[in-house]
Amino acid sequence: MRGLRGPGERGVAFVAAGLLVLVAAFGASWALAPDTERIADDPDGNNTSVLVGVQGPGPNGNVTALSGLGEARWSIGDIISYQSVEKLDNGTVLASFAAGGYRNCGPYDGPCKRTGVRIVEPRPTPEVVWQWSYPVRTREDSEVHDAEMLPSGNVLIADMEFESIFVLEPKTGERVWTWNASQHYDGPADPTTTDWLHLNDVDRIGKGRYLVSIRNMNQLLVVERGKGVVDVINENRDASVLNKQHNPQWLGDGAVLVADSENHRVVELHENGTTGEWEVAWSVATVGGIPLDWPRDADRLPNGHTLITDSRNNRVAEIRANGSVVASYSVPSLPYEADRLPYSEPPAESVSPYDRDRRADVGPGDREIPVLSTLLAGARHVVALPYWVSEFHLVVVGLAVVLWVRGGYLLARAGLGKQ
Repeated sequence: MRGLRGPGERGVAFVAAGLLVLVAAFGASWALAPDTERIADDPDGNNTSVLVGVQGPGPNGNVTALSGLGEARWSIGDIISYQSVEKLDNGTVLASFAAGGYRNCGPYDGPCKRTGVRIVEPRPTPEVVWQWSYPVRTREDSEVHDAEMLPSGNVLIADMEFESIFVLEPKTGERVWTWNASQHYDGPADPTTTDWLHLNDVDRIGKGRYLVSIRNMNQLLVVERGKGVVDVINENRDASVLNKQHNPQWLGDGAVLVADSENHRVVELHENGTTGEWEVAWSVATVGGIPLDWPRDADRLPNGHTLITDSRNNRVAEIRANGSVVASYSVPSLPYEADRLPYSEPPAESVSPYDRDRRADVGPGDREIPVLSTLLAGARHVVALPYWVSEFHLVVVGLAVVLWVRGGYLLARAGLGKQ
């Protein structure tokens, strides 16, 4: 820019350079980004429909049912967030949720947020036909992330507010059984004041047996009624095995499938019969040429495929054991859980673990960049960003801002010089 005559011309050049860098980086990334849409080979009928719970960001939480072509069959939302979704036998959908604007706030000042479970009737127009909820101090640390209908008709709930699992009788709204995580972990006197364990999932895996995800401890627990914790997966809390996981699926004794969120992969863990340690038997970190970014659900389907909710990439993908893509659907920002219908999350007796010699090991796993990854993750919780926006783009934005500031300074100098 030495050939430019004055500060005004140099200022314009700096501003233009900043704009050019920004357009070039974002334009090239958009043009070269792999497509997140890939329709299944048999995109018709209920066997290829997908139910998705979307968390946000902002007041954009919704439940959406997609056809095999990726088109929305129905949707209900416009609240803070929906998390778990489960289609019930009568065609309704059980979903956990968080919403704001309530006046009935219990010990907290109103308006407040409440979290709990809903039943949605999708036909003829989607509407909430039943709801149970409670007020929370802050929904970020206290959302009900998971709920499951039990054979008895009661509802099993994972409660982050008091870090517990409990069984709710829906007609009366009364708890008929509760297990508190404080029975196993040492914790604060009042767990509602901090995000202590982030207990984010519970599944019934047998009569009186439950698989519980303790996200902040990098552990899965098997809890039995009357006995408490009878097994711990990742007892050493090794972040290379599990790192702030979501939505584990029990595949039978000695095998579990997990969305290993902060390691940006999906893993299948098998228990070593000799050492008793849980080890990675299968993993996938890249799907369709796109690295997974904070996956929060993975379901093994009866046909042997795996359905993955790739949260920050705003997609749901179905893959084979070798990692190849069967189908991929773009969905609203930050999907939390997805079910392939009519299966929902299949029970262990209807699916099979993978053999170790079928492992995919596709992709590098964790790719966190200090500070930049944290900033980008925070931004995705505030505004819906395209999946291909990366830490590189934050650097480009920073460079553009520096060029614009410099250009603005020179333009201001030029303006003062004319006075």
